[in-house]
Amino acid sequence: MPRLVTTRSGGSGLAGKASGPERQRRNTREDALAVVRNAIVSCEKCPRLRNYCAEIARVKRRAFRDEVYWGKPVPGFGDPRARVLLIALAPAAHGANRTGRVFTGDGPGGSGDFLMAALHRAGFANIPTSRHRDDGLALRDVFIAAAARCAPPDNKPTPEEIVNCRPHLHADIAALPRIRIIACLGKIAFDAYLQLLKETGVIVRPRPAFGHGVIYQLPNGQILIGCYHPSRQNTNTGKLTARMMDDVFRQVSDTLQLMA
Repeated sequence: MPRLVTTRSGGSGLAGKASGPERQRRNTREDALAVVRNAIVSCEKCPRLRNYCAEIARVKRRAFRDEVYWGKPVPGFGDPRARVLLIALAPAAHGANRTGRVFTGDGPGGSGDFLMAALHRAGFANIPTSRHRDDGLALRDVFIAAAARCAPPDNKPTPEEIVNCRPHLHADIAALPRIRIIACLGKIAFDAYLQLLKETGVIVRPRPAFGHGVIYQLPNGQILIGCYHPSRQNTNTGKLTARMMDDVFRQVSDTLQLMA
């Protein structure tokens, strides 16, 4: 496992402390996530992305021509009590933009199945596939969000669009007070989280460099881990293998045990 790199800063963390009986805390978390979800789904900040998603939902892919596409910004998904936050890039045009759930519906061997298979092997998911919103998938101790919540043309949101979406990521984190580990799937997600820290007063020095399997102790008490994105481009070329993904989630599991 790579050496844990400690960074320093005088800033404070993002997550606050929960209080009260566990049932009340869980209800509060779920209520907070529902507010975040509604704000994401109704967001209209990026006209280019909204127009693109609406057009994809209208034209559809031939294989899905009889389905009703989601066609809206895609909220996060996972365990309200999660200690692990996965940050991805953006929804796929005919995946999450169709199904309405992150990493869902991009077909056998797609990024959703690749990721869920790894989470399942590590004990974070109850099934190894992610095909549609009613498939029974449940995550344990993990919540998945994204740097951009709308499917972008060519899978490339602009820097301005990522900035526009950053408040949604901040809101997700604020609604998940147990988060201890941030695992970023790809450099864009990694940089988006570091910029969010900066905006909330946490200046991380030296600035962490993205890499697969890199792990940093942040000054707010969180652990930041880098991971290649499980896109078909990465998995089909061997840049990211199942073993490499397993290594990352082994790091996550080991770190959680140390924190317990």
